Parts: sequence; structure tokens; C-alpha cells
Amino acid sequence: MFDACVDLLAEYSAIEERLADPSVHADPAEARRLARRHAELRPIIEAYRQWVSFGDDMAAARELADADPAFVEEADTLEKQRVEVSETLRRLLIPRDPLDGKDVIVEIKAGEGGEESALFAGDLLRMYLRYAERRGWATEVIEAEESDLGGYRDVAIAVKARGVPEPGEAPYARLKYEGGVHRVQRVPVTESQGRIHTSAAGVLVLPEAEEVDVTIDPNDLRIDVYRSSGPGGQSVNTTDSAVRITHLPTGTVVSCQNEKSQLQNREQALRILRARLLALAEEQAAQEASDSRRAQVRTVDRSERIRTYNFPENRISDHRVGFKAYNLDQVLDGEIDDVVQACIDSFEAQAIAEGV
Repeated sequence: MFDACVDLLAEYSAIEERLADPSVHADPAEARRLARRHAELRPIIEAYRQWVSFGDDMAAARELADADPAFVEEADTLEKQRVEVSETLRRLLIPRDPLDGKDVIVEIKAGEGGEESALFAGDLLRMYLRYAERRGWATEVIEAEESDLGGYRDVAIAVKARGVPEPGEAPYARLKYEGGVHRVQRVPVTESQGRIHTSAAGVLVLPEAEEVDVTIDPNDLRIDVYRSSGPGGQSVNTTDSAVRITHLPTGTVVSCQNEKSQLQNREQALRILRARLLALAEEQAAQEASDSRRAQVRTVDRSERIRTYNFPENRISDHRVGFKAYNLDQVLDGEIDDVVQACIDSFEAQAIAEGV
């Protein structure tokens, strides 16, 4: 029934042997890759070993039941336990997004709604920062363009796991479902009549690419420098520290001006550029993949209006999976695991139904 697990068990054993070899750790990147794969396989192997064990014990109990009816109940119990483990194993064997183990760059952009949209973008930023804090992830603001009232027209943050996360627990695996258009319904601070307005902000979640993931030819880049604007101290408007990088083959443009030095802004811009190019390559590959893979990509399509935050009703609604809850205040304080898990459960149920 689970023939694929035999090969995975052999791979798991081979990885354990390699990790026990001190020479492997002379290459930190290879050691990290092996540790990540070991962590991905561990729950599958544990569930498979349980499934085999329950099967062996159940067969033995059935055999003994022929001579002693007392073993019938034990055999029935073992059979139920084996069915439960088989469901867990079936879920674990769903093909995983190869990027699920990565850290992420989250970009939040104000959309329709003017200043109110920028304030909402700031609310989303705080929500993700609090969520990262709750999960023990490290965060770093890479680029930020503030609005006049303290919101954000555009902000990008890096979110990093500490150590090697468990399968499905890395930043990209949890946050990729946040990509899309987020809509807010509330009375803006700029509204004197007390009327409810609707505005929106866009969220883009990119797996952070390492240099080995994306090769960028320096000849494909046009790098422009200019004077930064906004907060930043004495260096603002006095030095050409801001950087704009254009990737000529794709037309992708990234700008950074948060740091005081041109070199630092260049490095931050390249970070975002690598992440965007990796995401672009994944989208192109997905178009050539199976229908189930394309369905997964559609769930994180950033062009879709995915969620509504209704302040008068304290309600949050995710339109993709029909999730609805009346704890918006807690959600904006970073408690988004329930809505994230609803998206994950929906995708897994669809994958199992399609026999993926």
C-alpha cells in the first residue's frame, strides 16, 4: 500500500549515516541540506514504522484469536489504530512544495484606499511581526516607505526560522497562503462622518533565495543610484545611497533606500531580486506541472482577493476556504494560525481527494 516508503526508508538511513560522518560537516551548506531532508523524512518514517508494526501485531492477534477469543478485541483495536496511522501517512506523503523549508521575504503594498490603505498595510505588517514573534522566528525590515499618517505605502520584511524547523513549520510553508489582496472594512481615521470604507493592501510572499538557488549574471543588471528620501537622518537627500536594480531579461525592478550606505542598499536589493526571480522561476515551472500543482499555486495567487477584515463585526473571512471567525482583534495581534491551518487543511484534503 505504501511502497514508496521503502525507498524513503533507505534514503533516511543513508542520510543518517552521512550526518554521522564528521567530514560532511566541513561543508555547512551540505550539512544543512541533509539535516533539512532528514527532518522532512522523519515523521514519514515514524508513521510508516508504526503502520508496519500495527500490521504485524494485528496479524499475530488474529492468528491467536483462532485459539483464544480474547485476542479478537485486541486485533480490532490494532486494526483501528492502523487505519488512523494510514490516514496520517497518506497526508504526510502528499508531494510537498520543495520551497516549503525556506525562509521568506514578505512584501506589503498599499492599494486602493489612499492613506487608509497605507494604515492597513501597517496593521498587516504588525500582524506578521507578532506572528513571527509567537513562532520564534527572527524578522528584519529590509525596505520601508512610510505614509504621512504613519502607515506604509510599501514595506518588505525578511522572516527567518531559527535552526532547522520541523516539516511544514518553516516560514514559507506557513506564510505562503498569505499572498494575495487583503481587504479591510472599517471607519478610517480620516473619515469625519463615521462611514465605513473599504480599502485593500497587497501581500506578496517570496521564498528567500540563497545564491546557489538563483544565478544572476551581473551583465543582466542595470544599477542606478539616487538620493534617498524620507526618514534617515543627515544622509537623506545629501548622498546617492539609494539603489535601484533592474533585471533586464525579466524587467524586474527593485529599489532600496533604507540603509545609509549604497553598498548595504545594493545587497538588500539583490536579496529581494533573488527572491523574486526564484518565485518567477517556480511560477513558470508550475505552468508545465500537473493540475494538482497548478491548483496549489492558485491558492497563493497574489492577484486574488483572498481575505476580508471587517472591523465593525470583529470578523475575519478567508474567501478561498470559507473560513470565518469573530476574533479579528486577536488575529491582528498575530494569532493567525487558525486561518493559516484552514488553508493548509483545504489543500491537503483536495490533494488526497485527487489521489496526489
